[in-house]
Amino acid sequence: MTLGRGVARRVLLADHCAVRRRLVVLAVVALTAVSAAAASRLPGAAGCPVFPATNPWNQRVDSLPVAASSRTLVRSIGTTGHLHPDFGSGLWDGSPIGIPITVVGKTTPRSTVSFDYADESDPGPYPIPANVKVEGGGDAHAILLDADACKLYELFALGRDSGGRWHAGSGAIWSLTSNQLRPAGWTSADAAGLPILPGLARYDEVATGRIDHALRFTVSRTRRAYVWPARHFASSLTSTSLPPMGLRLRLKPGYDISGFPPQARVVLLALKQYGMMVADNGSSWFISGAPDSRWSNDDLHTLGRVPGSAFEAVDTSTLPR
Repeated sequence: MTLGRGVARRVLLADHCAVRRRLVVLAVVALTAVSAAAASRLPGAAGCPVFPATNPWNQRVDSLPVAASSRTLVRSIGTTGHLHPDFGSGLWDGSPIGIPITVVGKTTPRSTVSFDYADESDPGPYPIPANVKVEGGGDAHAILLDADACKLYELFALGRDSGGRWHAGSGAIWSLTSNQLRPAGWTSADAAGLPILPGLARYDEVATGRIDHALRFTVSRTRRAYVWPARHFASSLTSTSLPPMGLRLRLKPGYDISGFPPQARVVLLALKQYGMMVADNGSSWFISGAPDSRWSNDDLHTLGRVPGSAFEAVDTSTLPR
């Protein structure tokens, strides 16, 4: 059947309007994505990304296949253990709960730091202010974010020696605009040779309703091995049933998170979409975050209802390298 010229023109106009509507929808989606990415940037360093969008920490894994050895690996971590937020508000044993972040800049004095693992540490110097925030407990991590240069400085076991000079177990320097990894076999301020900052749950992003990256967590027994993007192991155990450093786990898609309070629900959604990476030896299922007075510890403690059996290991072999 041949359409009349008027009918044909109306069809063309309808098609044109439909195309325009689709373009508007796509533009809104694009703007929403940009807004979400911008919202995840750190307060005090809004001009710096927390690594590029293509960084492994920022890549979703909810559509990737389950790893062939998932059941064995999760069983070795502990199916009857439970998730634990190693962050919150207030103090624990006199220190803030979590790994604090110190924002510095070009005017912050630079200091030389001596290291226990100097052969695998970046020599610096490091921008350490007089009021530097250091994690409580034995790890004593210090996370220094240079908002002017978009550089990240991370230190493990930071303190002063008998002469009052800065000393640490290890240290690493990262460009927040680059995906470059540590040299193979090198540690960082974390046993896995990974940066700590991109794996922390932060209140400012939870307040927006989204965490757009994987989280860092610890396991009591790891394997003498690492998988991408990790660069270092910290174990003498060789059993293949144990998780290697860098292993990515996620909360199973069918696990119901609707009954959790708001802050916990945002964390759990991130664990479904982005998962979490084995970053260090420590208590199993402990996820890391930055301290903040606005955290609701009551909300966060409900994460302890989630058992280890609710997680699965992810096959990340197809992620871009």
